[in-house]
Amino acid sequence: MSMLRTIKPKNARVKRALERREPQIVENEKTVIFVRGQSTSDIVRNVMKDLYALKRPNAINFSRKNDIHPFEDTASLEFFANKNDSSLFVTGLHSKKRPHNLVFTRMFDGRVLDMIELGVDDFKAMDEFDSPKSSVGVRPLMVFHSDLFDTHPKYQAVKSHLLDFYNGHALSEIPLIGGIEHVISITAGPLDPDADINDVSASASEKNLPKIHFRVYTLKLLASGSKLPKIQLTEMGPSIDLSIRRIQDADEEMMKMANKRPKVAKSDIEKGLGKKKKNIETDTMGDKVGKLHLERQDLNKMQGRKMKGLKVRPAKNLTSTEDIEVDDE
Repeated sequence: MSMLRTIKPKNARVKRALERREPQIVENEKTVIFVRGQSTSDIVRNVMKDLYALKRPNAINFSRKNDIHPFEDTASLEFFANKNDSSLFVTGLHSKKRPHNLVFTRMFDGRVLDMIELGVDDFKAMDEFDSPKSSVGVRPLMVFHSDLFDTHPKYQAVKSHLLDFYNGHALSEIPLIGGIEHVISITAGPLDPDADINDVSASASEKNLPKIHFRVYTLKLLASGSKLPKIQLTEMGPSIDLSIRRIQDADEEMMKMANKRPKVAKSDIEKGLGKKKKNIETDTMGDKVGKLHLERQDLNKMQGRKMKGLKVRPAKNLTSTEDIEVDDE
C-alpha cells in the first residue's frame, strides 16, 4: 500500500497550489527551518546562526525552544513543514550522550524523507574571521574533497544533504564575472587503515570514520596576464568540524517518488529542455542542431549525364596505326 497521500483538489485555487508542489523541470530554492530543541549549547546556537546566515533569504529561524526529538517523533517537523511550506530542517540539540548535536532532515510530500545526525567537534564563528563576507542570496560553489563522498554510503548521504541544503548542482562552466562570491569546501579526513569501509553501523561512525571539515572562503579574481584570471581564496568562516552519528535512510518508495521527474512537452523538448535526444542539441542561439550519419558514398555510381560536357564516353580500343590521326603540319 502506498505511503504517499493523494489529495483531490476541491477548486481551481487548490489545484494550482498542488501543481506548484509537483516536480518541476527547474526546482525552486528550498526553504530551511532552523529549530532549537529544549536543551541546546552555545556552540550549537552559534553554528545554526552561521548556517542560517549562509542560507538567507531562503531560511526561517525559530527563536523559541521546542520539545522536539526528530529520531523519536516526527510529528512536530511535519507540522512545521506544512505550515511554512518548507522541505528542509536543521534541529539543534545537546545532551550528555550526544553533545553539540545537529540533525539535518529532508521532507517530501509533508513527511520526513530521511535524516542525518552530525556532532560538532570544533567550531570557529564567522565573526572571528577578519575578512570580507559574501552577499546575501548568492549561491555558493561547493567542492567535496575525498573519494568517500562518492563511495561510502554515509558520506554519500552527507553530500546529498548538503547539496540539497544549498541547492547545489553540477556546472559545466563557471561565470567569471558576478557569478560566484564564495566557496564551500567540504573535506573528509583520511580513512583509518583499520576501519572497514563497508561498516555502516552506528558504532563505526564516531570511532573509525574520519571527521568532516566544513570551510567557507570568499573568492576574488586577480589579473594573471591571460584570459583566465588568478583566483584568490580568503577564509570567511564559519569553520566547523563534524562527525557522523546517526542516519535514518529514506523509504524506498518515497525516495523513488522524490526522484521522479515531470513529463516534458514535445515543444519544450524541441527547445532544448527535458531528456536530450540522440544527435540533437540546441546551440547558444536557441537553434536546434542535428547530426546525420550517412552510408559511404560510391562516386562511381553518381549520375553525371545531365550535361553534354559531362557525358561519359567509352574509351576506344586502338588496335592499329590506322586508328591514329596524324597532323601533317
